[in-house]
Amino acid sequence: MGKELNGILEKALNMPQPQRAFLASQLIDSLEPQVDIDIEAAWQQEVNKRVSQAKEGLVTFIPWGEARRRLKEG
Repeated sequence: MGKELNGILEKALNMPQPQRAFLASQLIDSLEPQVDIDIEAAWQQEVNKRVSQAKEGLVTFIPWGEARRRLKEG
């Protein structure tokens, strides 16, 4: 990577998590020139539903290590 890109990356990595997430989202969106509005709306609705379920205590979370182990076991 060039010096300029390294500088940008360093600045981005030092941002607070919400700003990094927003930046990452914007960069990913810039790679997908054609967005299907219906699909995006459906995904947003699903995300909102899952966040609500988490806030209401309707779902149980497991640590990444446990999830990874389960995936490997099939």
